[in-house]
Amino acid sequence: MNPSKRQLDILKNVRFNGFCTTAALAETLQVSMETIRRNVNSLVTEGLLEKVHGGVSLPESIPEPSFSRRLAEDKEAKQQIATLVAAQIRNGESLFLDNSSTTAYVAMALSEHKNLFIVTNSASIANILVSRNGNRVFLAGGELREHDAGAFGPEALEFVGRFELDHAILSASAVHCEKGFMVNHLCEAVFSQTLISHSQQSIMVLDHSKFDKMAPVKQCDFSQISQFVSDSTPLNPLLEAIKLGGCDLLTAESQTFSQ
Repeated sequence: MNPSKRQLDILKNVRFNGFCTTAALAETLQVSMETIRRNVNSLVTEGLLEKVHGGVSLPESIPEPSFSRRLAEDKEAKQQIATLVAAQIRNGESLFLDNSSTTAYVAMALSEHKNLFIVTNSASIANILVSRNGNRVFLAGGELREHDAGAFGPEALEFVGRFELDHAILSASAVHCEKGFMVNHLCEAVFSQTLISHSQQSIMVLDHSKFDKMAPVKQCDFSQISQFVSDSTPLNPLLEAIKLGGCDLLTAESQTFSQ
């Protein structure tokens, strides 16, 4: 990984957590403390990070990435994933959709489906599928996050817990052979667990840029996911961990591994 890519990963971790210690960044990115310090110092010099007691944070002027910006990242990969998922959903089925950008592409790919029963915590995704082809769309309540219009918290959890649906389509911030799927916020992990426990099939949608990465919070194990859909096939040891976990893998490279 070249330095510019590493610095982007550092910024991403700090952005989602608000604050990170040097040790936490080194562990998450699996590099040395000295490497982290060198890259952090460069980012501080450029004004992209500021040092605070015990670690680093974002300057007040740098906002969290918007949903539209996330939609623009790895667009082709996300579209490939969305096409694979949409091909498996039948008219009239019910599904949870979380508030990730990849899931938003799944919603777009479902635009020609009819009579879907949709439950989501994303105002953006609800807007894509509402008033279309006889769909019924339910939006979880609670305060919407500023950067992605996603609802979390007790109100959203209580709401989605009322449903028992065919599919839960969700995404993650990272996937690691030893840790499974991971996210940046505890509320996201709790919400994902609720969707998984209230669906017949759980589908994880994740592009190759998240392979062999780590994030602060454990989301779920491979064994909790029915199918993992991606644009490319991961290499070992991640591939072997997916297979051992009993999770089917479907990729745009047309390779499927089933237990």
